[in-house]
Amino acid sequence: MRLNWRAVCLMTVAITGLVPVGAAAAAPAGASTAHGATGCVIVTATIPVGRVPQLAAVNPATNTVYVTNFGASTVSVINGQTNTVTATIRVGPAGSEPYGVAVNPATNTAYVATLSKVSVISGQTNTVTATIHVGRLPQGVAVNPATNTIYVTNDSTVTVINGRTNTVTTTIHTGRVPDQVAVNPKTNTIYVTRGDAVSVINGRTNTVTATIHGSGGPFGVAVDPTTNTIYVANNYVNTVSIINGQTNAVTATIHVGTSPVGVAVDPVTHTAYVVNSLGPAGGDAGATVSVLAPCPR
Repeated sequence: MRLNWRAVCLMTVAITGLVPVGAAAAAPAGASTAHGATGCVIVTATIPVGRVPQLAAVNPATNTVYVTNFGASTVSVINGQTNTVTATIRVGPAGSEPYGVAVNPATNTAYVATLSKVSVISGQTNTVTATIHVGRLPQGVAVNPATNTIYVTNDSTVTVINGRTNTVTTTIHTGRVPDQVAVNPKTNTIYVTRGDAVSVINGRTNTVTATIHGSGGPFGVAVDPTTNTIYVANNYVNTVSIINGQTNAVTATIHVGTSPVGVAVDPVTHTAYVVNSLGPAGGDAGATVSVLAPCPR
C-alpha cells in the first residue's frame, strides 16, 4: 500500500534537546519537509533519556517506547501519550552496552541486545526475566509477533530465536556485516541494513529475496505493517528514507537530527521514533529522538 504523502505531514519531537533538522530555505527554523512532497515538521516537546541513546522500539498495545542507553547500561521506558520517562531498566553492569531493542506486543515483552546476549524484559514489571546467548556482538533486534520469532543481527549472520522457548533455532547468512533488522509480521518479511543497502528476507524460507540500494549509511530500520511502509535511518546524511514495502522503492526522504541510528514505528498511531545519536555540537550532549507523526487533518 502506497503512503499518501499529499495528505500526511510530519511532526518532530526532540528528546533531550532541540536540534535543527535540515530545514528547507522557505521553512521556519527547526522545521523540515520531505523531499518531493508537501509536509510540515514541528518541534513540540523534549524528553530526557539516558546517556548515549541508540535505538528505540514501540509497544503499540501499551503506547510505550523503549530507548537503549548505550553509555548507561539502561533502557528508558517512555509513555507515548504523555512523552515522559516512566521507568529506567538496568540490563547489566557498567559496560553492558545495550544497543538493539524490539518488542513483542502480543506477549508484552522487550528484547535488548547487550554484548554477546539478548536480555528479555517483561513489559508488565520492567524487569529482566531471562538472557539468551547469541552470536558475537549482537546489534539489531526485531520481533515477528505473529510467529513469536526474534531476529538478531551479528557479525555476518542473523540469529533466529524461538520466543516461546528462548532458544536459537537457525542462522541466516547475509554476506555483508548486518546492522539493524525489522520485521513486517503481515507479510513475514525481514529487512536488514548492511552498510550500503537493505536486504529483504523471506521469513518463511529464511532466504534473501531482494536488495534495496541506497546511500548515506542506511542503519536503523523499522516497519509500519499497517501501511507496508519501511523507514530507514541514514546515519551519514541525517535523513530517513521512506520505502514502499510492495515495490521496494524509496518514496520520500525526510531530514531529522544529527547522526540518526535507530528508528521505531507505532502501527496504531503511525508515529515513527528516530534516535539521533549525536547532539548539535557533534558530541553525545543533547542527543535527541525525532518523532515523525501524521499531522491532524
